[in-house]
Amino acid sequence: SLSQPGVHFGDGVKACELARRCNDFAADMNARWPQRFGAFPTLPLPDIDGALEETARCLDQLHFDGVCLFASYGARFLGDPAFDPLMEELNRRRAVVFVHPAMHPSMAAVDLPWPGFMMEYPFDTTRAAVNLIFTGALQRYPNIRFILSHAGGVLPFIAWRLSVSPMIDPRLPQLSREQVFAGLRHFWYDTALAPWAGTFGALREVAEPSRILFGSDWPFANAKVVPEEVRSLTAPGLLSDSERAAIDRGNALALFPRLNPA
Repeated sequence: SLSQPGVHFGDGVKACELARRCNDFAADMNARWPQRFGAFPTLPLPDIDGALEETARCLDQLHFDGVCLFASYGARFLGDPAFDPLMEELNRRRAVVFVHPAMHPSMAAVDLPWPGFMMEYPFDTTRAAVNLIFTGALQRYPNIRFILSHAGGVLPFIAWRLSVSPMIDPRLPQLSREQVFAGLRHFWYDTALAPWAGTFGALREVAEPSRILFGSDWPFANAKVVPEEVRSLTAPGLLSDSERAAIDRGNALALFPRLNPA
C-alpha cells in the first residue's frame, strides 16, 4: 500500500495517471511473486470519479485484495458525505479498506517542531474512526471491512470517553454506550508502531481478538525499528502462543482467504 502523501498534488488528471502507474507496479509484483505479495490500490482521491474507475480496474482486472484510503483528504475525514459514492461501491463489493493517516491541513497550524508521524498521524486515524461511527457511516456501509493502522491511533485509549460523550452533549448523535463500543468492534486494527503492553491493554478492551493484525509500517519503520516491534510482540507475557499465531497470520488469512496455501 502507498502511504502519505499519496498521488494527488492538485492536478486530478496527473493524480489518476500516477495512481495507475503505482498500481500497475504493484500488480507486476503480485504477478512475479504471487505467494509473497498482495496489494491495496492507491486511489486518486479526492477525485471521486477517478477513484471509482481505479477501484473497478484494480479489483476486477488486477485482482487486488482491497483498497487503501487515507483517514483524511484535504479538510475532510472519512465519513464525510463527499465520499459516499465511493463508500457505496466499496460496501457493495464487501471490500477490505486499509486506512492510513494523512497530514491534515490543521497540522500545519500546530506550533510544535516534531514530525507528523510522532503524534499527528495517530490523531488523524482517530478522528476518521470517530467520524465514521458518529456520522452513521458504519451503519450505512456495514459490509466495508475497515483496517485501522497503528492500533487505531488513540481510539482504544479514549473509547470509554467516547461512549459517554452523548450523555454530556445533547447536540451529538445520541448513540448508546453499547452502540459506540459496537462501532469500535467493527474495525480491524493492525499493530504497526504499537506492539506494547500498554497499548494492547486498551486494544483488547475494544477490538475483537480475531480483528487484530500484524503490521510493521515498513519502510517508514526502518530496519532498526521493525526488529524492536517483533521483540515487543514476542516479549514474555504479552501474548499467548495462540494469540500470537492469530495476530501473526491466522487473522489475516481469515480476512484474505485467497492467500491461504491450504
